[in-house]
This record gives sequence, C-alpha cells and structure tokens, in this order.
Amino acid sequence: MPDQESYRRVSARVLLLDELDRLLMLKFHVDPDAPESGHGWCTPGGGVEDGETLAEAAARELREETGLSVEPEALGPAVAETSGYADVGWAAGIFRDVFFALRVTTHQVDVTGQGADESKYHAGYRWWPLADLAATDETVYPFGLAELAAELAAGRIPAHPVQLPWHH
Repeated sequence: MPDQESYRRVSARVLLLDELDRLLMLKFHVDPDAPESGHGWCTPGGGVEDGETLAEAAARELREETGLSVEPEALGPAVAETSGYADVGWAAGIFRDVFFALRVTTHQVDVTGQGADESKYHAGYRWWPLADLAATDETVYPFGLAELAAELAAGRIPAHPVQLPWHH
C-alpha cells in the first residue's frame, strides 16, 4: 500500500448503524449538472484535512453531513479500508477510504451542515435495512458493504481493518 503522501485523496467515513440494524447511506448525483446521469449511495464521510487524524476527519464529516456530533474516540478503530485509482472529474489518482463504525439508537439526519460542494451532489439519504442493502441493484459504495455491515450489526468487529474491493 502506498504511503499516506502518495494518495491523491484520503477519506474517512462512518458506517452508522441504528438500533433496528439499518445503515445510513447518503444518495449522491453522479453528475450534479445532469441529474439524469444517475446516482449512487455512500456512507457519510469525506476528505481528511491537513493536521486531522482519520478519526477526527470522520467525526467532523459525520457532523457536517448528518448533524450527529461525536468525539473521534467514540468511533473506535478503523473497521475497513479500500483504495485504488479513480478519475472523478475534479481529481484523478490513487484514492483511499478508511471506514469507522458507530452504533446509535436513533438519529434524525440534519444535512444543513453540508458545504456547497457536498450539497451540490447530495440527493437524499436513507436508513437501509441490511437485507434491502444486500439485495439492491443500485450502486452502493464501497463494494462489499452489505456483508461488512451485517457482521458489524451482529457485534463482530474485525480485529484488523477489512480490505474491501475498490469501486472504480
């Protein structure tokens, strides 16, 4: 795996599970200027800023994108990661996503903290029942998410981050 500086972008994301074993997913436009081009689903999260730890970035992104404030320590260790090449229009290169998990009883999503770029791509959110997530033919990132979420919901936290397949 490349060293941290060789990545074009490092993102920290959160697998947010509620007490009903539903996973919060954010719906995004593939091309916000052409909504008919389709959409996908991803977990809350985004780029790590200079000086932030992965957990600090994940907690900040969770607050900005969902309105849920947690201390970075509440996220525990990373549970998964994925990396690979992508050309997403605004950037091209090797990307790395690191995932944390958090269990909540319930949470009313508030997207008003999203920045202009985030809200431009934002197309909604959904608390996905894990069976629906596993059965959907919609585009969900990262690949392998439904299986990992089911393991986490069952209380099986990996000792080391699970390597998920790259999605581009």
